[in-house]
Amino acid sequence: MSSRSPATGQRAAVAPLGEPDHPDRRTEIAAGARTVLPAGLAVIPLGLALGVLVVQSGFEWWWATLLAAIVFAGSLEFFLVGLFAAAAPLAQIAVSAVIVNFRHVFYALSFPLHRVTGRGWKAYSTFALTDEAYALTATPAAHGWTRARILTIQAGFHALWILFVTIGAGLGTLIPPQVVGLDFALTALFVVLGVEAYKIRRSLPAPALALGCAIIALLVSPNHMLMIAMGLFVTALVCGYLVTKRRRRVG
Repeated sequence: MSSRSPATGQRAAVAPLGEPDHPDRRTEIAAGARTVLPAGLAVIPLGLALGVLVVQSGFEWWWATLLAAIVFAGSLEFFLVGLFAAAAPLAQIAVSAVIVNFRHVFYALSFPLHRVTGRGWKAYSTFALTDEAYALTATPAAHGWTRARILTIQAGFHALWILFVTIGAGLGTLIPPQVVGLDFALTALFVVLGVEAYKIRRSLPAPALALGCAIIALLVSPNHMLMIAMGLFVTALVCGYLVTKRRRRVG
């Protein structure tokens, strides 16, 4: 497609619809860095807490760095430390990992993975799809971002997480073992997130349903409370969605 310039009458090339411009890679990396740095401050307390928790659980400090680099899933990492310390069976660890990170399946529906070309880059982007990265990239504007900007955001979170988890592990060697409660850091975080989510949506059914599932799971099996509660909650949400969809069709 082309158009004539009103001043010269010559034909000027027009980019096909749907094809974005290709900005300079350095500019895009800088834009990604500006996006990730403010949000990256949120990983500092959690990273430090995880590092300290790893050391206080009886592991060498380098296990914290290894965990942060290979697993890179904040909530799951806190959970894994407890499972490793308790020498939990591999099957229980695998099932717990699937349940805790199952939300990432839904993240992929709106994450701009199509902008990340190349098998290797796409594989890393899938691996580094965390809650924080999703929050910054699952927007209409992000669907026009370049691969360089998206990967800079994800790699930035990854690097910051490894850094502060390692620092936390170093600090953990200096903290007396009598200091307890560090493993509650993640619970406190999700309590705050839950309160903030309620302030935005002002909806009681979902929190009430989650609380009910937790109580049932606690009564059924305290040792497997998390898996049972999350399984019940996901099942209830799916059933509720199907019922609502059917009612809309009938109506």
